[in-house]
Amino acid sequence: MHILIGYLSRRLPFYYGWVVLGSAGSSMFVRNAAGSLTFAVFVPLIADDTGWSRALIGGAAAVGGLLATGASPPVGWAIDRYGARVVLVMGIIIIGMSTMAMAWLSVHIAIFYAALAIGRIMFSSPLNVGPATVVGRWFVRQRGRATGLLFLSHSGGMVVFPMVATWVSVVWGWETAWIVLGLMVYVVALGPASLLIAQRPEDVGLLPDGDNPDDLIEAAETAAASDAQAAESGIEWTTREALRTPGLWVLALGTGFLFLLQSGTNTYQADLLRSKGIDLALSQFSIVINALGTGIGSLLWGRVLEQLRVSYTYAIVALVMAVACAIFVVADTVLLTYLAAGLFGIAVAGILVVPPVAYANFFGRQSLGTIRGVTEPFTSLGQAIGAVASGLVYHMAGGYGIAFIIYAALGVLTAAALLLARPPTHPSLAAAAVGDAADN
Repeated sequence: MHILIGYLSRRLPFYYGWVVLGSAGSSMFVRNAAGSLTFAVFVPLIADDTGWSRALIGGAAAVGGLLATGASPPVGWAIDRYGARVVLVMGIIIIGMSTMAMAWLSVHIAIFYAALAIGRIMFSSPLNVGPATVVGRWFVRQRGRATGLLFLSHSGGMVVFPMVATWVSVVWGWETAWIVLGLMVYVVALGPASLLIAQRPEDVGLLPDGDNPDDLIEAAETAAASDAQAAESGIEWTTREALRTPGLWVLALGTGFLFLLQSGTNTYQADLLRSKGIDLALSQFSIVINALGTGIGSLLWGRVLEQLRVSYTYAIVALVMAVACAIFVVADTVLLTYLAAGLFGIAVAGILVVPPVAYANFFGRQSLGTIRGVTEPFTSLGQAIGAVASGLVYHMAGGYGIAFIIYAALGVLTAAALLLARPPTHPSLAAAAVGDAADN
């Protein structure tokens, strides 16, 4: 496979990393077959058709999220050991099968839980960690914008998959919609992931960003004030070293809390608006507005990360998410709900784009897959809690308002905590500084 990629990389008039980005993006696009916005389309339809409660339906997503917390560490290790291509291809095959299996969920609730749980595992682990890791290895100076473009493809899937699900459900029924979504997974992503992805640019005789050695020297000389100093200066962290830094845990915990808000909102967004008396079609269109906001935010946050430190950027993301949740509480018109959905989508883009860039900038490229695998359980756990929390509040309080008030407050607190995320100093540099001080 490296022979084919090497051949293409020598003949393309642009850096081959952009092809890798597009191929990884196809995997990001199709992971939305098991995305919360896609699932949100089906929640009221399944509830009406089966009589199952919202909490019971959301519980399947929660089970998947909990299982994904255990899957992420070995997935991250496998990416470092065997390469992202192998992990992505397996993830694509499995998520396609699990999506089509959802067509038979009415046979027994166990089928529903198993199929959705497997899909959510693929969504949260291989098809999340894999694309972001490989892009983080192919880009350093342009990592922010490259990661933004990667998650723009995810945003495209957030628009397309719910729209297709809605249209097919109306015309042929929700069971057929699941089969169509599963087939889309294979058509869009299986070829690019199988044929066009290499683990790192050095494997095919290239350097990150398409640089030459002189560019790398210049980047290292100007990297001292940058969040990306570890990667650009050639310093690489082992997983064990990274786990000993406060910055990693601040990022991991903050991301987990924000994904709790994301899951608790996206999974029930259409049902929330319908409970306010907004027409089902209009409430489902808010999901599209949410996804469009995520697309805009993907480009926005990617460029902001190249100008502003991670801690400041991530705190702003959390505040935008808190504001959106607060607007959902008071929204009583279509215009306000669409405003909340758009802002929330922009914030969701931030929690997708910022963490991969932060981990790569802080800890370099060598152990990036394993580091992402170790921290990703916080994301999966947050999504699992959010998926069931809003449904439980609905049944206990008769509405979603209390849940969104709590989410808004949690977003503000998380923003304050994320300001503590700082690039760590590598132990070798710390030891050298101590030695220099002793000599003086």
